[in-house]
Amino acid sequence: MNIAFDAKRAFLNRSGLGNYSRLVIQSMMKYHGENNYFLFTPSVHPKIFNPTDFVYAEVRTPYKLHQRYFNAAWRSFGIAGELGKDKISVYHGLSGEIPHKIHNYGIKSVVTIHDLIFLHYPDLYKRIDRKIYEKKFRYACTNTDRIIAISEQTKTDIVNFFGIDKQNITILYQGCQEIFQHEVPLGQKQSVKSKYGLPDNYVLYVGTVEKRKNLMSVVKAIHEGKIDTTLVVIGRQTKYSALVSEYIVKHKLKNIRFLEGVSNSELPSIYQAATVFVYPSLFEGFGIPIIEALYSGVPVVTSKGGCFAEAGGPGSCYVDTSSPEAIADAIKQLLSDEELRRKMIDAGLKYVHKFDHETLAGQLNSIYQSL
Repeated sequence: MNIAFDAKRAFLNRSGLGNYSRLVIQSMMKYHGENNYFLFTPSVHPKIFNPTDFVYAEVRTPYKLHQRYFNAAWRSFGIAGELGKDKISVYHGLSGEIPHKIHNYGIKSVVTIHDLIFLHYPDLYKRIDRKIYEKKFRYACTNTDRIIAISEQTKTDIVNFFGIDKQNITILYQGCQEIFQHEVPLGQKQSVKSKYGLPDNYVLYVGTVEKRKNLMSVVKAIHEGKIDTTLVVIGRQTKYSALVSEYIVKHKLKNIRFLEGVSNSELPSIYQAATVFVYPSLFEGFGIPIIEALYSGVPVVTSKGGCFAEAGGPGSCYVDTSSPEAIADAIKQLLSDEELRRKMIDAGLKYVHKFDHETLAGQLNSIYQSL
C-alpha cells in the first residue's frame, strides 16, 4: 500500500502530537516495510525529525511559492490533488485533520482524534481557537472513512459532541517513546540524580503545570498530609504555576522541587529513580506519562474515572484527585509498603506491553488494509 501521513506535527512539534506522529510513522516503517510511506509537511526541521533516516518514506513539502506562504491552506485544500499523483491508498490525519474533498480523488482516509478537551474546558482556550478546532475536527469526523480514538473517553466524546455513529470509531491506544521502554544503566541514573540533586526517595509529577492537570492538589496533599518526602515536578509552566508557587511560599514548603532544563534523554532516569509517580489530572484524552511511568517500573497514583484506568491498568491506584486527603492517603500507603509497591510495579510492567510499538503498528496496519 501507499500510505500518506499528515506529518506536520512530526517535523515541527517536540512533544505531544509530535511524539504521537513520530511514533506512528517510525513504527509503521519499522514493522511494516512492505508499504510505501509519504510524509506531507509544510516544512522540515531535521533536529526534530530527520527525513534522511527514512528508508521507506518520501517527504512532500509545498513546491509552489504561494503554498509555502499559505501552508495551512495547502494542508487543508492543496494536498488532496497531490495525493492522487502519488497513487495514495490511505491518508492518515494524525492530529485531527484531513484534506477537504479527499474522496473526490478516490483516496481512503483515517483521522486520529486525541481529545476534545477544548469542548469540556472552553475557558482554557481562546474563542477563535475553539471555533477552528471544532470546525476542523467535526469536518474530519464527518467525512473520514475511519476515526481512531485514543481512548474510550475520546470515543464517547466524539459520539456525544459530533453525533458520530460509534461503529465508525476504532479505539487504538497510544504508546510512548521507546526511550522509556528500556532500563537506564545504574551509573547513568546516578549521574542524572546527582546533576539535579535528587534524593534517594521522591514522588514524581510530570505534566504541564496548568489548572486541568491539578498539581495544586498534590502540593496540598504533601503539606496537609505532613508527608516526609520530596515532590519533584517536571513540566512547562503556565499562569497557574503562580498559584502553586504562592501556596508553597505561604506555607514555607521546602520539599517541592521544580526541575528546569530536563532533556528528553534524562527523563527516563528520573522516572526510574522515583518511588511513586502521581498523575492527578482532572481530564485527559489518555495520559501518556502514566504509560511512561509503568514502563519505568514506578507505581502510579492517578485519577478515578475517565480514561485513566485505560492507561494505568488494573495495578495502578485510583483516587479522587480533587481531594488532597485522598492523594495523601495513597502516597503514604505506597511510601510505607514496599511489598505493595512491588506488586503494583509487576502488574504495571505486565499490563503496559499492550502499548508496545509492534502491537500498535500491527493494529494500525490492519485498519489500513480494511479500507
